[in-house]
Amino acid sequence: MEVGISGLVIPAEWSLDETLTRIRADGYTALELALRDTGWFSLESTEEELRVVAESAKAAGVTLTSVCPALRSKPRDIMTSDCEIRKSSIETITECIRITSAVGVDTMLLVLGRLTPELYYDDAYANALAGMRELTPVAEELGVRLAIEYVWNKFLLSPMELARFLDEVDSPNAGFFFDSGNMVVFGYPEHWVRICGKHVMAVHLKDFRRQGYEWTPLLEGDVDFPAVMCELRKLGFDGALLSEVSQGTAPFADTAEAIRKIMRM
Repeated sequence: MEVGISGLVIPAEWSLDETLTRIRADGYTALELALRDTGWFSLESTEEELRVVAESAKAAGVTLTSVCPALRSKPRDIMTSDCEIRKSSIETITECIRITSAVGVDTMLLVLGRLTPELYYDDAYANALAGMRELTPVAEELGVRLAIEYVWNKFLLSPMELARFLDEVDSPNAGFFFDSGNMVVFGYPEHWVRICGKHVMAVHLKDFRRQGYEWTPLLEGDVDFPAVMCELRKLGFDGALLSEVSQGTAPFADTAEAIRKIMRM
């Protein structure tokens, strides 16, 4: 396993070179790239710009583990029943898959959309399933794994439901991006690791305290990290443990040290 960090928590003003230098100094050897409208790279990046990103990380001794689309200018909702938005979302996600492959990364985080009062759960499920079945052939062709994360979007609320959904997608390139903090408010993260089992592709680390309803530094909330690590080891998971803990919650160096402690559990 490697100590990693998500680009989602990296200050927007940091350049790629500054980021690589700083995270290495703080004890990280893996990085999840955040694909934004502007920044280190975007949907408009040239092959040369993508090559620079990949080579800069390699030169710094940093493994690029995944790409997280964080676009604000284009929709990425395949749950919606709005046909135009779904069509545009499929096109955008397809472009994100292409960029992920071109930068030399094999895993892309995917959020399916968000449930609303007007969008009934069964319709959202059918739409998301159809969307995934349209996207996975592209992902398979380009060698990119689509890892779905639960992000408080009122959808796929239990590990059994998520596992069933992925079974129905039925693609080796569709799986689960496990985030240790996202289900603490209503469940137990280690249950998700065991039940989703073969579908686990990548891991975010966060911690959450139910009393007070707040994000905390790692090892200061209600996540049972020994249980989580026990289940990950049973799966043979050896990928990066990617921090999604902001500097406002804990200094990056402190979080890296906490991840090393978690790794030893």
